[in-house]
Amino acid sequence: MGVPSDDAVLIQKPKKPGEPHVVTVNCPDKTGLGCDICRTILDFGLYITRGDVSTDGIWCYILLWVLPRTSSLIVKWSNLKDRVMSICPSRSLQFYFNQQPANSPSSPVYLLKFLSFGRKGLLHDVTQVLCELELAIQKVKVTTTPDGRVLDLFFITDNMDLLHTKERQDQTYEQLHAVLGESCISCELQLAGPEYGGHQAIPTLSPAVAEELFRCELLKNETRSQALSPDLTKLKKTNITVDNSLSPAHTLLQIHSVDHKGLLYDIMRTLKDCNIQIAYGRFSPNVNGHRDLDLFIQQKDGKKIVDPEKQSALISRLKLEMLHPLRVIISSRGPDTDLLVANPVELSGKGRPRVFYDVTLALKMLGICIFSAEIGRHFASDREWEVYRFLLEASCEFQFTNAVAKNQIVDKVRRTLMGW
Repeated sequence: MGVPSDDAVLIQKPKKPGEPHVVTVNCPDKTGLGCDICRTILDFGLYITRGDVSTDGIWCYILLWVLPRTSSLIVKWSNLKDRVMSICPSRSLQFYFNQQPANSPSSPVYLLKFLSFGRKGLLHDVTQVLCELELAIQKVKVTTTPDGRVLDLFFITDNMDLLHTKERQDQTYEQLHAVLGESCISCELQLAGPEYGGHQAIPTLSPAVAEELFRCELLKNETRSQALSPDLTKLKKTNITVDNSLSPAHTLLQIHSVDHKGLLYDIMRTLKDCNIQIAYGRFSPNVNGHRDLDLFIQQKDGKKIVDPEKQSALISRLKLEMLHPLRVIISSRGPDTDLLVANPVELSGKGRPRVFYDVTLALKMLGICIFSAEIGRHFASDREWEVYRFLLEASCEFQFTNAVAKNQIVDKVRRTLMGW
């Protein structure tokens, strides 16, 4: 099939510090390409300030202005270019016969196992190292032993596909030891065996907790931990309109929404899963915390969306994904207190980037220790979800019998995930 040309992806440096880099993608088109690119940019911890997309169904041209979300983030721009290029279809003639490019073999899964003395923020510090190394967490199991030591099992893949080399493994060991310091007792890295088992279901999720976590609508008068905060109430003001009068071949979708981390990704993944193709799109800069998006779209059969029921269904789906792309609740299992976070999985099977990173960051900032953690999958509301469960340790500051403390944790985690 060949590979994309080196000029398929260009990244232009800003003229002044603080200005965005400009990512230009010029390659053959495929359904969902915009979603895949936005997902990669989110995975690098970048924020899309504005964007333009245009395609004739064969070739596409994408311009994205991006900034690091934090000033301390060190972005490896050459690695970003390589990752985006790996997404782009090749210029092979086979593309023009509407043949899908062959699926690249999945990256091997490695088991990173280390034993250390527990301390606040340890799990996030390790997660940050893995993110900086572009090692993707597929599954995790964290447990605390009775003597206070922590056993962490990270099942990871390497976005650079170099973890089989000694140099890459040594780099991983060195950066982990630099963070863990004397608290590290042992650290091992090896190919995962049968214990990986793929994306397994999250265990012991009670029907009541599942109903609260995955419900489609959230009522304003809820008293549960997932009740709408003032931030989510603002999100309910999201406006979406459909106009078929401006183009003979395309439906204009106009979106006005409160901004949040990954907003463009949430819109693009929803359209991808609904088999909606974008011919032209413009993502406007943030104005007073809001974003405007204009998209000229078609159905997979190349026709406009004229059926009122299909229009209504698309608007409802988009509003749901933009209103509540991540679910956050606290639940009790006897004497234990769980923080549960869930996000929809794309039809391609991919989960949302950096969720584990953001949750552990929020808990570290709150000074809350994590007794155990795990990632699993769950089917509910006719779709698959990625579920993160954290067993929290109570402290003098956070007694989990206190509703105010629970709400404070949920609010902090949600704000960190949403970038507010």
